[in-house]
Amino acid sequence: MGRVAAFLDLDRTLLGGSSTPAFAAALHEAGLAPDRQLPGSGLLGFAYDHFGENLASMALARGAALIAKDWPVEAAVAAAEVAAARLEDLVMPYARPLIEQHRREGVRTVLTTTTPEHLVRPIAASLGVDDVIATRYEVRDGRFTGALAGPFVWFQGKVAAVRDWARDHGTDLSDCFAYSDSFFDVPLLAAVGHPFAVNADPRLRVVALARRWPLLWLDVPPGVPKLAGAEPFDAIRALTRPALFPYARFDIAGVEHLPSSGPAIIVANHRSYFDPAAVGLTVVRSGRPVRFLGKREVFDAPVVGQLARAMGGIRVDRGTGSSAPLREAERALAAGELVALMPQGTIPRGPAFFDPVLRGRTGAARLAQATGAPVIPLGLWGTEQVWPRSSRFPNIVNVLHPPAVRVRVGAPVEGLGRAPAGRPGRRRPGSAAATNGAGVGSAVVAAVLEADTERIMAAITDLLPPEARRRRTPSIEELARTYPPGTSGSG
Repeated sequence: MGRVAAFLDLDRTLLGGSSTPAFAAALHEAGLAPDRQLPGSGLLGFAYDHFGENLASMALARGAALIAKDWPVEAAVAAAEVAAARLEDLVMPYARPLIEQHRREGVRTVLTTTTPEHLVRPIAASLGVDDVIATRYEVRDGRFTGALAGPFVWFQGKVAAVRDWARDHGTDLSDCFAYSDSFFDVPLLAAVGHPFAVNADPRLRVVALARRWPLLWLDVPPGVPKLAGAEPFDAIRALTRPALFPYARFDIAGVEHLPSSGPAIIVANHRSYFDPAAVGLTVVRSGRPVRFLGKREVFDAPVVGQLARAMGGIRVDRGTGSSAPLREAERALAAGELVALMPQGTIPRGPAFFDPVLRGRTGAARLAQATGAPVIPLGLWGTEQVWPRSSRFPNIVNVLHPPAVRVRVGAPVEGLGRAPAGRPGRRRPGSAAATNGAGVGSAVVAAVLEADTERIMAAITDLLPPEARRRRTPSIEELARTYPPGTSGSG
């Protein structure tokens, strides 16, 4: 069997709009295209951006070969390079992570677009795809002739071109993937085994729902739905206000440390099932969505679980050893998202809950090492008064004397990625360890991850109130509140 392929549309799929304005501007600056628009082209552009492809806009695209007659190919390609740089701002956040995921899995990625091949090659190279299927203009003596060299790659012409490519590459389309926003790509989507309607236009959405094709948006994490251009976070943001939690008083400071753009790993200590709500209320002040990485119990909890899932949370089933959650978090960070997690993994029980030394797992350090994203610490205090672990639900009736929830955001953790003194490093030649390079390397990596985790937990501890850093003996009642309901407290 030949290699599996993923066929990806460009405009309104990998890009957040049409590439035509960028190409037209660059071609005009190169002295090729005229500095004027055809009557009605602005209206057609508006319709395309909001409703997808239409027959009139595709007729103009089909006739563009005549406009390009006698253009020097070299000058057009140079203009395409300029346009490709400008189109970087239109690339959807999850477009490159999707392409990289397919390539890691051995799937050949193919940009499949109506846009002329000479123009689209530079943006294809920037996206990192393996091949291109596009409309080809005929060339003679280094200039375009005004004719096509092959089919117009649109509608039935696109699926025909894909079938030809698959035959030439020994690929079975029933094993392949296809991604498009357009109703006119229904024949292509129907031809593959794994179709995805991406940012689907109204007609394609109807077809996708009828055929149970997955709906996908590349500006939000996989699985996060959108309606009228908005994701659930946009609605939740309007509702996520301290006033809507009358059973808790919030004291939040340090929000200025949350980056206004770009990826970041937000880490917090874990004291209660109410922690995700406290983190969400804090991060929402930055105006950005946050993707939680949390254990199954958090996602199964009432109220908070629904909130975490709607905000693009990443579910972790502890004990399975699966690396899928970290890969999903890496993809979110690659898309420039904020990812939040509790390095402790679970709420400490019994005496460990009162230990002033916080101990964490290496997940946050691994993410930082893999992505280079900054780690932003949050210190939480008092959330257990709102929802102790011993209770199945938060105490929402305590509105007369609500407990105080204190949240502090710190500056990015410094010193990550450095091996601590006295830990494994270079081994002397001839030693037993030196003969096993993989062993030495893994030991160094483990030491760095351990040291980074200690730095992260120390940064969180520094944000807690002084009482959190004092060792004390808790009462029997306090200990009981740290165990799940129905637990004796002995385990």
